[in-house]
Amino acid sequence: MGNVMKKNMLLMSLVVVIVLSGCTNWEKKYKGLNVEHQNLKGLYDNCVSSLDSSAQEKAQLGNELASSQQTIEELQAMISQRNMSPAEAAGFAEGMDVAFDPSAGTITVTLPNAILFSPGKASLKKASIAELNHVLKVLKERYGGKDIDIVGHTDSDPIKKSKWKDNWQLSAERALSVLRYMNTKGVRSDRIRAVAAGESRPVSSNSTSSGKARNRRVEIVVNMH
Repeated sequence: MGNVMKKNMLLMSLVVVIVLSGCTNWEKKYKGLNVEHQNLKGLYDNCVSSLDSSAQEKAQLGNELASSQQTIEELQAMISQRNMSPAEAAGFAEGMDVAFDPSAGTITVTLPNAILFSPGKASLKKASIAELNHVLKVLKERYGGKDIDIVGHTDSDPIKKSKWKDNWQLSAERALSVLRYMNTKGVRSDRIRAVAAGESRPVSSNSTSSGKARNRRVEIVVNMH
């Protein structure tokens, strides 16, 4: 009888140990699953937050683009209704080469290289400073805070006598010269960049000297959005 009771007590002890052990394992699994759940929830919340931010940024960009297009359309209306030149409508001096692009939301001021640079050079002429200062004055008064691209262009003639490797380098150095000058005059570094176009974007035929002269230029592009 005593042996039977001992066996029963031993059996019950084993059952209790197994049950407790099982509970401990389930508790560990529960804790592990709970941690995994919290991690997944955190990832989900971050994704939702990112999507919300992206939607807000997209809406803001859309509003800015619509606003810039409206501004340019208003400038174009001034030209057609008041018989103003694009330069006058945009606030620049009469006779300056100014163009609007409503689809891109840009205003572009084109300065011939003959005004800015000597042949084969990338240093600004002293005589060009007054022209650049006028452009800067208008940019600050009417287009403050807008991003600006300085785009350098050349004709198709290969580099032969100057120190530049090719037309890409020449156009880059000329764009940088304008950028650096504008930067020293208060245009913020995070609002301006230089772009080298070389001979890749001609506006006229390179088969004539007058066409080549038109292609040698620097464009100051105001991004309205």
